[in-house]
Amino acid sequence: MTSLFTLFVTSFLAATVLPLSSEVGFLILLRTDLSPIFIFIAATFGNTLGATANWLIGFLTAKKNPIKKISWFKKKAGDIGRAQKWFRRFGKWCLLISWLPLIGDALTFVAGLMRVPLLQFIVLAGAGKASRYLFLMYLFN
Repeated sequence: MTSLFTLFVTSFLAATVLPLSSEVGFLILLRTDLSPIFIFIAATFGNTLGATANWLIGFLTAKKNPIKKISWFKKKAGDIGRAQKWFRRFGKWCLLISWLPLIGDALTFVAGLMRVPLLQFIVLAGAGKASRYLFLMYLFN
């Protein structure tokens, strides 16, 4: 049970701006006696909730627009600019690839900036993140 909670927390943090990966822990747990379904649920819920935290930060930032004043935004300005271009081109559907390294965190943040409705965000980002873990399960289990 502790392992699943650790995976949940790691998956949550990996979906934020922190440079973490949930895939290694996910794959390690697949080699244990734990149920693959519970491992999948812990990773998917944690990662989706972490992405939702990014969405909320973007949503709240859109109200006050302090992007230029915060050092994290200065470092991530290029990623945010790329994510905005993706949103202009593909709309909310680009959230299906929000699990990708580098651009994924920015996509979830920009979704909040662009006021993607929360339920739509959770469904699309969650579906993308779930499909990534299902693919890993298929490959390595």
